[in-house]
Amino acid sequence: MKLIVGLGNLGREYANNRHNIGFTCLKHFAKTQGIRFGKKQGQARIGTGEVAGGKVVVARPQTYMNQSGESVSRLIKRFNINPDDLLVIHDDLDLPSGTIRIRRGGSSGGHKGINSIIADLDRQDFIRIRVGIGRPTTFEDDTQNKEDEIIAYVLSDFTPEEKPVIHKVIPRVSEAIYCLLTDGLTAAMNKYN
Repeated sequence: MKLIVGLGNLGREYANNRHNIGFTCLKHFAKTQGIRFGKKQGQARIGTGEVAGGKVVVARPQTYMNQSGESVSRLIKRFNINPDDLLVIHDDLDLPSGTIRIRRGGSSGGHKGINSIIADLDRQDFIRIRVGIGRPTTFEDDTQNKEDEIIAYVLSDFTPEEKPVIHKVIPRVSEAIYCLLTDGLTAAMNKYN
């Protein structure tokens, strides 16, 4: 069984934020596979189904982003998932808008949701699909202002200019998830990175 987690913040005010691209992509994937988020378990909205002959659990944690690990660790225990079978979809400031990168392991890159998952699982070798959201174009020199600017940026909605790029990447992420499940990590990396 695979656990596929999309990261985001709960609440209508965050629904279209850059930080919620993980939720958005997972919702699209689940819809294409006929999976509904019909249950609440492990501090998450979950759905279960079969994709290409294998069982999957799709989950959107209902904690805030920086506490995502609490939900993921509960789901791993609840469904007896091997952490090698965990896939996490999340936003990435260091990738240009609309770019996808797939990899297993590595650091969090400063992403607080990934930090939380690494801390709660005490391992970092799970698969991630990083979806580029770009960076703010201007930064203040002061470190605190820079951090505040990044927070404001990730918690803001995509601009009208960015939306066409984002609308194209969402189905591409669904294709990448399907490829991962059917053809494996190497094939998905070769095709989508």
